[in-house]
Amino acid sequence: MNNPLIDLVNKMTETQQKLFKGAEVFHSIDEIEIGTAEKEQVWQCDKVKLYHYRRETPATIKTPLVISYALINRFYMMDLQPDRSLIRKLLSLGLDIYIIDTGYPTRNDRYLTMDDYINYYIDGAIDFVRESQKIDKVNLLGVCQGGTFSAIYTAIHPEKIKNLITLVTPIDFSIKDGLLFRWSESLDIDTVVDSFGGLVPGTFLDFGFQMLKPMLKVRKQRNLFGMLDDEDKLSNFMRMEKWINDLPDQAGETYRQFVKDLYQQNKLALGTLKIGEHTVNLKNITMPVLTIYASEDHLVPPSSTKPFNDLIGSKDKELYEFPGGHIGVFTGARSQKELSPTIIKWLEKRDN
Repeated sequence: MNNPLIDLVNKMTETQQKLFKGAEVFHSIDEIEIGTAEKEQVWQCDKVKLYHYRRETPATIKTPLVISYALINRFYMMDLQPDRSLIRKLLSLGLDIYIIDTGYPTRNDRYLTMDDYINYYIDGAIDFVRESQKIDKVNLLGVCQGGTFSAIYTAIHPEKIKNLITLVTPIDFSIKDGLLFRWSESLDIDTVVDSFGGLVPGTFLDFGFQMLKPMLKVRKQRNLFGMLDDEDKLSNFMRMEKWINDLPDQAGETYRQFVKDLYQQNKLALGTLKIGEHTVNLKNITMPVLTIYASEDHLVPPSSTKPFNDLIGSKDKELYEFPGGHIGVFTGARSQKELSPTIIKWLEKRDN
């Protein structure tokens, strides 16, 4: 017959041993590094930088790819760990890759607008690639908010883009599927931006994301205890946590316009969005377009992404469903096996 007291003591002893083992593993892990694929900075304007990833062999796809990432988190989610890196996989399959790093805005940047990011920084980076490579057009891949910016940029400057790929990108903001979209409808964005003095803390945005899945932290803590004695799993967990907690602040005027014009008034899909002197017409996008969405994405539901195909002027357009969530697009094993080769094959067919 089992003795409950003895069972409890055994369980406590087992837990204590696991904690001691976990402490040893923590101490044995060197500095956690992410975004380790070799790259060099080739251009800079203000705090925005452009990196070029190094290749050991010549690219097999002649047109280089420029990646535009979201402002909210850091771009190295695409290169989080060596064995599950979208960047490394695309490099290994023959791409020549550049990525835009929008950096960490400070109070001096609080008046930056979407026009600055799109028609000054993204345009400047793309012009650098075009001039340095002596080509007229580049391939452009936009991720999440960076995909929205890329769609806007391409509609304004279609002559500079050969092929456009959007990845988990919100386009139609009128949907009711995602909590983030419904919350943003009634957000008093002027009070938010003005209360923070024009520079919105990244931690404020992160709090909103956490509220979308309030039990996520509890599950993470439970999972952490289960991996304390496994160095590889623990290292990967820490890489993800490092990325999650690396939160750039947001230029208030950009954040204000993004919420007002897109989340609240859906101007991009309606064709009334003004960026600087330009009215954004998605029908100007006539080059080949690959639209990738994640079936279980709680941040950017498929219903926000899929309408892009109907709004653009391109005849060569394709929707691709990734079976997973917003983060799995970058770090999942399926991303390595299926998504990366799909992107490469799609570009190869249009690299003439």
